Amino acid sequence: MQLAELPNQNKNKMNIDEPIWKQEWLNMPEFVQEKQKPYAQIILRVESKRDLQKLELLLGQKFTTKTKSAWYPARSHWGLESKKWTSNES
Repeated sequence: MQLAELPNQNKNKMNIDEPIWKQEWLNMPEFVQEKQKPYAQIILRVESKRDLQKLELLLGQKFTTKTKSAWYPARSHWGLESKKWTSNES
């Protein structure tokens, strides 16, 4: 959106030095999302590649030697795979 395209009442409220997302977010509701805490947290140690493969089969998830954490049941790191914006407006 170009500055010239904005209605006159919004031009006065905008600061050209602000990041563009702040200008677009003018008069929008605040969004706060609390960090989810797990019910339980367990540290597992795996002795071999074969044991790691067994764990993958058991849990239905992929792990590598760099994997530090995972959710069960599996979900993305951000937990957003089932989240999407919907509107009741026609």
